[in-house]
Parts: sequence; C-alpha cells; structure tokens
Amino acid sequence: MLGTHVSALLGAESAGAVEALELVDGFDATLVHGLARLDAERAGAVTALAGAFAASPLGERVAEAAAKVTAGAVAEDALIALAGARTALLGAVHDDLIATLDAAIGRERAAWAGENGKAGEADNLLSGCRAWLAELAIAGWRGVESDLVSGGSQAVEALYAKPDRRGLAVLLDGLAAELTAGSPLSTMAPLPSRRWADLWARGMMLSAADSLPGEPEEVSGRLLVLGLELQEHATVVRAQIHGVLETAAGKRLVRTGVAAGKTDTIVGPQVWSLLAGFPVLLGAVAEKKALELTGMTLLPGGDLVWDEEKAKPGEAVDPFATARLQLGEAVAPSAAPLERHPVRIAEPVFLQGYGHAAGAFVIDGHELPVALDRLPTAGPLTAALVASSTECVGLLRWDGRWFLQPLAVRATVKKATVDVHIGDWAMGPTDPKVAKALAKADAVAVLRERAGRLLRK
Repeated sequence: MLGTHVSALLGAESAGAVEALELVDGFDATLVHGLARLDAERAGAVTALAGAFAASPLGERVAEAAAKVTAGAVAEDALIALAGARTALLGAVHDDLIATLDAAIGRERAAWAGENGKAGEADNLLSGCRAWLAELAIAGWRGVESDLVSGGSQAVEALYAKPDRRGLAVLLDGLAAELTAGSPLSTMAPLPSRRWADLWARGMMLSAADSLPGEPEEVSGRLLVLGLELQEHATVVRAQIHGVLETAAGKRLVRTGVAAGKTDTIVGPQVWSLLAGFPVLLGAVAEKKALELTGMTLLPGGDLVWDEEKAKPGEAVDPFATARLQLGEAVAPSAAPLERHPVRIAEPVFLQGYGHAAGAFVIDGHELPVALDRLPTAGPLTAALVASSTECVGLLRWDGRWFLQPLAVRATVKKATVDVHIGDWAMGPTDPKVAKALAKADAVAVLRERAGRLLRK
C-alpha cells in the first residue's frame, strides 16, 4: 500500500537524476539539428555526456567517440558508443527512481540474474539498420526528408521475416512512420526530441548487441489478476494484465499480454472482439477469477509468455482483496538491462484513504497526478468514477514526476459501492446501452464479412 513513507516518493527529488536528464536533453538537442552541424554549444553537450562516464569502464570509449563526433568524424562505432552512454544514463535514472519507490512502499525486488549483453554477430541486415540510423543522426530531425526516411525500409522489411529480430523491425518501422507523419520536419513544432532520441538509441543498441535476458523458467501456480491496461494504437491493440503469481517458491509480481492487429476505424468497445482468441485469459479478467497455470514460461523480467493451453480458470477472486492482502508480499522483478528507462516504469500499487484534487489524489498532503487521459474508451472506467473513488488499483509511472494510471476503482454511485475495472468489458460490454449500440454498428463484423466475401471470390 502506498502511504507510510509517501513523502519520500512524492516530495523528494534526486539531484543526480536531474543532472543526468539534463545531460540527456543536451545530447538530444544535437540530434534535432544533426551531428554534421555541431556548433560550440552542441559540441559541448556531446563532450559533457562523455564526461559523465570519465570514472566508469565506459569512460575511454565514450570519450573517444565524443572526440570523433565533435571533430566531424561521425563514424558508426562512435554513434554506438554515444547511444550506449545515453542508454546507460537513463538506466541509472530508472534505477534511482525504482530504489526510491521500493523504499517508499516497502517493496522487495529480485536481483537481476541474467547477463548484460554481448556484441552482436555480423549481420548485413543489422548493418543496414545501423547505417540508416547513422544517416538520421548526421542529418538531424530537422534535416530528415522523405528519401532518407524510406532509406531504411528494405532492411526493416527483411527484419520482419526473422522472428528474433521482429521487435527491432517494429521499432524502426514505427520511427519511420512517425517521421513521415511529422513531415515536413523542418517546420514541425514541437518536435518530440526525447521520444525520437529514445527510439534512435534503442535501435542502435538492438542492432549492435545481442541482449541476454537470462534463462526463462517454467512456472506452475495461481495467477491472481490485479488489473488490465489497454494499449491502443491505430494498427494494434494490446491487453496487458498485471498480477500476483503464487507458486511453491513464493509470490511474485508478473505481467502478461496479448495483442492483435487492427485498423484505425476499429475503436472503443469494438476492440475487445479483436482479442476473442484469448477467452481463458480475458474471461478470467472479466469474471474476476484466478488462473491456474501449468508449465507457463516466465521470463526473468517478470513477463509470462501467455499460452491459453497452459491455463484454466480457477475460483473467483476479488482484485481489491488481492491488492490489499497480496501485493505487499509479492517480490517484484528487476528490469532487463535494455529495459531500464524511466518511461518503462509501471509498478502496481493499491491506494485508499486519499483525498481528491483536480486531476490528482491527495496523499499525506502531497498531490499524486492521475493520468485520466490514459483511461481507454473501450472500458467502463471513467474520469468521474476516478474522481469519486475511495480505493484504487493502479500503476505508478514517471514522466518528469510520479503519476498514477488507474486500472480499477471502488467508488460510491447512487449511495451504492461499486467496483469498476478497465477489464470488465474484456468479453464484451456489460452495459446494455453500449452493447446495443455496438450490435448496430460493429465495424469488426463488417470488415470480417467483407474479407470473407473477397476470399470467396
């Protein structure tokens, strides 16, 4: 439960984290205008980034890379080193934030058991990706034009054919799509410089090194669902489930997810029908049941690789009871090296006894912003319910400051206490009015009928 030392979380600010983020911002500014056009200020930002590693094992390599880039020799190996330095700085900020969070709520966290990574094997496709990313860095976001954006398409398309490289393909494809959508970049304002630099640096890392995530394990036990977050984009929808896994070895915080492709015309409650292929998982979420797992694969970072055939519904379990009684006993996983980034923090918490302010919960005199803009239109949880809630299960996130993403609330509606979860509609809307409206205009059914007609031809 969040409360005892909440001031340590909401009232404190790490000077080291602030300084690290300033160094990252300085380097990101050089990517806006391009490494081929470094003035004194931007060259100083690159040098300052390298200076942060002077006493570390990376010091010599990063210093050499900075010297090359500021001298105008923007070589691929130098860009890899600088991308690695930026990634390491943000990883340090992540670790500082997680340590503060764990101390504030008394959360136990497992140590990382995997290796950090190794140099990737020679691969022409990966070399092509690095070359494209290098060209982007040299030109800068303001100098990127359509020909340069499309320059990496051949390598990305080839990566899609390799299952072990598909994550990199999606990342680079997404970066290219965002650059295209923002065109002309020379006049786009404001530029999402931190986000694009994140994607650029991660692309460099994934194409230069093989991540070693540690050995997966097979687990059997009971999964108690805490809540579901719905991640929706124009072409994909993903249901991410957070829960407590009970095994003979103890209790652990885990997450699992399922996804499906979509079109931008499929929105709101209609998206649940795209995930109809996962009735065991989503049925348990909607019906508030535990899941009995047998031989499910668990990755060291806390992700269950979902397999419907290795799970079956169990007894009914109240997610609020799970959060209140089990959350404090569960051991949290450590993030894999390349996953250590502040924006990737999503820690399940249970809150009660808080007050309300505009767009925030008030805890121990501190305001914790609530991300009402993250409430999906596909679920029954609304801003009004959050504003009248007395208990909440949510995810603590960080984006310059801590904020809460609600997954479920307990509130009073017409003098009655109700529990409302984002996943209540996982098997379809339970609100008769919404269900009736969906039946009249079901875009998914229309698209499937048209697709079937085309196949019959």
